[in-house]
Amino acid sequence: MKYLYRIYQLFVALPLGLLATIITAITVMVGCWIGNGHFWGYYPGKWWGWFIVRILLLPVKVEGRENLDSNQSYVFVSNHQGAFDIFLVYGFLNRNFKWMMKRQLRKIPLVGIACEASHQIFVDKRGPSKVRQTYDKAREILREGMSLFVFPEGSRTFTGHMGLFRRGAFMLADDLQLPVVPITINGSFDVMPRMRDGHFVCWHPLSLTIHQPIPPIGKGVENVRQAEEQSYKIIMSGLIPEYQGYVENPDQ
Repeated sequence: MKYLYRIYQLFVALPLGLLATIITAITVMVGCWIGNGHFWGYYPGKWWGWFIVRILLLPVKVEGRENLDSNQSYVFVSNHQGAFDIFLVYGFLNRNFKWMMKRQLRKIPLVGIACEASHQIFVDKRGPSKVRQTYDKAREILREGMSLFVFPEGSRTFTGHMGLFRRGAFMLADDLQLPVVPITINGSFDVMPRMRDGHFVCWHPLSLTIHQPIPPIGKGVENVRQAEEQSYKIIMSGLIPEYQGYVENPDQ
């Protein structure tokens, strides 16, 4: 079955996935140029993420959507198991949001331009002024009523275990007094671990667990700390036992 699945990937899933990526990127660019960037910056990507997961025949389980209020903006924070986190979140979270992503992703042909056109937030760490600009843009997006999705580890895991969290997302939530929503991703590391980028996908179920929002308890350092610590514990508790426990990530 493994080799049949690889043949299917090579001759069916890969060509269709590449075509879907090109169509989605062009649709986002043209749509954002014509009109509503919040609409065109999300819905084509949602379709794309859903399609990539489905064309690869990966089962998905989502729990906790009932925990979200449709009229509330959130800062979503999640563990970062692998490349398929993107498809899983985009396709199955069912919330309009902006990504906070690495600046280097801007270099991906078509996709990087589409992300820029749709006002996704590129994290630029090339000096204090660039960092301030990144967070100023994030504040603007959140003030417009959008939600934000952040991987606070800053990079994908090498082991399936969680690394340390950075505080930027929690500081933004504190600044605008928004709830933080912890999300646990399981399965993405088994589908394609970071060490196997560009290799065949391994069939494995994916799951997305949306935990209860963490409301602010005030404003300032204490609120930031409690949101960060609670999020870490909650996300960790949702991981399968094999990947529970802290393991240092070499590039953190």
